Amino acid sequence: MKATVSDIARNCGLSTATVDRVLNNRPGASAANRQRVMEAAKQLGYLPVADQVTLPSRPAHLEFLLPIGSNAFMRDLAGHIEDYAARLPLVASCRIHSLAGISPNALQSAVENLSLRANGVGVIAVDHPRTRNILRDIVEAGMRLVTLVSDVPAAPRAAYVGIDNRVAGRTAALLMGRFLGGRTGHLAMVVGSRSYRGHEEREMGFRSVLNEEFPNLTVSSAVEINDEPDASYTETMKALHDEPELLGIYCVGAGHSGVAKAIREARPNRKPVFICHDLTKDTRGHLVDDLLDVVIDQNARLIAEQSVIRLLGSIASSAPYLTRKFIEPRLIFRENVPVQ
Repeated sequence: MKATVSDIARNCGLSTATVDRVLNNRPGASAANRQRVMEAAKQLGYLPVADQVTLPSRPAHLEFLLPIGSNAFMRDLAGHIEDYAARLPLVASCRIHSLAGISPNALQSAVENLSLRANGVGVIAVDHPRTRNILRDIVEAGMRLVTLVSDVPAAPRAAYVGIDNRVAGRTAALLMGRFLGGRTGHLAMVVGSRSYRGHEEREMGFRSVLNEEFPNLTVSSAVEINDEPDASYTETMKALHDEPELLGIYCVGAGHSGVAKAIREARPNRKPVFICHDLTKDTRGHLVDDLLDVVIDQNARLIAEQSVIRLLGSIASSAPYLTRKFIEPRLIFRENVPVQ
């Protein structure tokens, strides 16, 4: 038999009115009493649970701030969030805000359009002093915050949902070194934007493993293209022209379509090993066409589902932070491309 508000009140020694205020997230209860009520509710099994995360007792309003632009991964992520949230009774509403760029100004403009009834906010943002201040303002306004894909650790977020990006970069370097089998030569790196902590961490991890295990491989060019396919195409064509024997290309963020287009058009004598992130419609095609060797995939569907669950869990929890749990990346080759 399911516990009732009266059962919770008896368990924690408080009035039913106080318990009702806490469970419905209304003012009038102290932090200590909120803690007592939530602990009692968990012990009695009053609150629903998903993936070992306690969920709120009432439907919540969620909003997401995503720099979608022309980024296929971001579009897929937004679609998965909307689809998953629509199937959960505990999500009263879910709204996606498409940011006009990655700058703090773009984030601030989107924050000003947040609904007054929003309970939780998921965000992909650059790690910048102004960004951190904007994120603190969100939390101080009474909303719970979760960062996605690229973390902002100094912000008071309840959780980060995504892969360990430094490990992802180290994995890319290990694959590159193993693919090249002891050959000596140069690599090119196409970086989305170092303003994203995740991209910076991937580059650091990649360089670390090269220094540790593959000193025969040298990064001769590392250009920042702000996730623009045209820029990645131009820079890749330049790298292939300047170094006809280029051994490999690592695309840290978006921009992989530009790299693939350049490889296809340049037709080098020996195709450089090409490694990138995120399984999308485009990267599926590049794998099948043998332009791309491996995708280190963040799994947009899983990030979407976990971001919704973590937001709901943070709303239900009295703790400032949830237990840290990374998404495990997938290695996708031409022979194991999953069914969409």
